[in-house]
Amino acid sequence: MPYRTLDPDKIIKTADILKLRVQERFPNVSLVGVATEVKAIAIDAKARAEKLSKPIQWLRVVTFVSVFLGAIVFFFIGTFLNFDRIATGAFDFVQGVEATINAVVLAGLGFLTIAKSEERIKRRKVLDGLHGLRSVIHIIDMHQLTKDPVSLQAGFRPTASSPERQLKPNELVRYLDYCSEMLSLTGKVSALYAQAVPDMEVVNAVNDIEALGGNLSRKIWQKIMLIEPEKTKRVVRPARRKAKT
Repeated sequence: MPYRTLDPDKIIKTADILKLRVQERFPNVSLVGVATEVKAIAIDAKARAEKLSKPIQWLRVVTFVSVFLGAIVFFFIGTFLNFDRIATGAFDFVQGVEATINAVVLAGLGFLTIAKSEERIKRRKVLDGLHGLRSVIHIIDMHQLTKDPVSLQAGFRPTASSPERQLKPNELVRYLDYCSEMLSLTGKVSALYAQAVPDMEVVNAVNDIEALGGNLSRKIWQKIMLIEPEKTKRVVRPARRKAKT
């Protein structure tokens, strides 16, 4: 089902096109480097997700060998224990049963530990990949931080420490829009990990990444609306009329 799973190749293609768009419009700004890094992270996430979706073969071999050796141990315990002397050796019989139950419980716990180890290894690798994504999100936010639409208002007076602002209003809108698109892409890249490793902790971590990017994107669009107040009014007025009807 093509519309029920994310295609990493299309995410990479989208990131590549976004990088070209930024480079063509703003060839001399550092945002081009950030867009290039977003594409590189998408490529890395694809490789990691494909690897994580496959079973860890060596760990499964260790699990199989451990279960096989445990079965051999139980076989010898059952062979050497004598359960025929229930009447004359009741105490030995009870001790044997107790030891067998303890061995079964410990073996079961050991098997669960080995079986869960694959899940823990994959989860740790996913969290490492998401850590890089979180850092890129904050870097994108740093690039739009000083792009304040207030500086475009009449009568604005910069101070000696004010950042240099050379973007025109329409250029500033495009710049902020590119930042918002990059934040959206980071959310899609993080979703590749949740798609490859359907673990609840992984899903929660991916949701945190998407929530972080979404919150920062809303801040960016608030700036865009301040730059284009007339367009904002044209969008809001029909909505109010519809609400009254």
